[in-house]
Amino acid sequence: MFHIVLCNRCMGINMEIHGADIYTASLISGLNENDIIDFSSNINPLGIPRDVASAAVNSIVHADRYPDINSRKLIDALSEYENVPKEFIFVSNGAAESIYRISAFLKPKEGLVTAPAFSDYEKSMEAVGTNISYYCLKEDNSFKIEEDILNSINEKTDIAFICNPNNPTGQLTEKSILEKMLIKLKERNAFLAVDECFLDFAENSESCSMVDLLDKYDNLIVIKAFTKIFAIPGIRLGYCMSSNKELIYKLKSIGAPWNVSTIAQAAGIAAVKENEYIKRTVDYVKEQRNYLFDELKKLGIKAFESHANYILFKTDIPGFKEQMLNRKILIRSCSNYVNLSGEYYRIAVKTSEENKIFIEKLKEIMEKR
Repeated sequence: MFHIVLCNRCMGINMEIHGADIYTASLISGLNENDIIDFSSNINPLGIPRDVASAAVNSIVHADRYPDINSRKLIDALSEYENVPKEFIFVSNGAAESIYRISAFLKPKEGLVTAPAFSDYEKSMEAVGTNISYYCLKEDNSFKIEEDILNSINEKTDIAFICNPNNPTGQLTEKSILEKMLIKLKERNAFLAVDECFLDFAENSESCSMVDLLDKYDNLIVIKAFTKIFAIPGIRLGYCMSSNKELIYKLKSIGAPWNVSTIAQAAGIAAVKENEYIKRTVDYVKEQRNYLFDELKKLGIKAFESHANYILFKTDIPGFKEQMLNRKILIRSCSNYVNLSGEYYRIAVKTSEENKIFIEKLKEIMEKR
């Protein structure tokens, strides 16, 4: 067996900005990228729905003209899908573009994020000079957000970003807590941005979503993506919603035009019809997540409860990520997340066959300790 040693800046490349970078892993390891099982990327294990793939492929004949700059048909479809007015919707090149445009428009002087959380909330605010404060999640409380987060909102807070379920922990935040945050932020003319990109993987997701509160609170922004649930990260398609008309207008006007391709628009229109696919996904992910969780527990590895399509766990196995890549498996080290150390890792819930391979390789490593 060949051996791979990774450093944080091998060949001038930082692998820990995001997961899903099989290209850098391939470059560093010498492995063919198609031979790597990517557990670092939290994508629906059922794969791209057939009709979504067909819509994307068939749309290529229209690539000889510019896409609809206003994404009209896609916004019409999303309006029906989310049951919100068309005027509430901004579509973007992945959810990340929505996040960066939100920060670019609001230019918050002070922002609140949880630690840990998806790093692009911080990066988007740092780009406009925001001072960032953290609500630190506690391991002994399974990384749950509690009502004391309200104490982290002060007179200087301009925006809070909450990922629900949290990335990388998979924990859900109670809707009642989020609404209390909304009320307190509203008193300060501040915004709450709730990232629901992984919420569709959770059971009873509709009861947890903040979409039905958009009409009530014009300081609420809900961020979503097609990337994860429909397994189309390479197409880049996301959106955000708000009843704040000025916000939506500015989000559309401050960035580059034609931000959503013809192919992405066609895929999105087809995707919102895939209700049965989403139901099958929730059942399958739950079954496979339970399998991984139970197997990790049997091996004495501390894993944390998750409502998403990934699991956070903790292990002191030396060079664990490198040892896994030696076995053609890429996992996500959480060492670059604020409030987590190098002992924390995140793995995606993948197909039954792939999950069994992961557990088999993990046992192999543990037997050699």
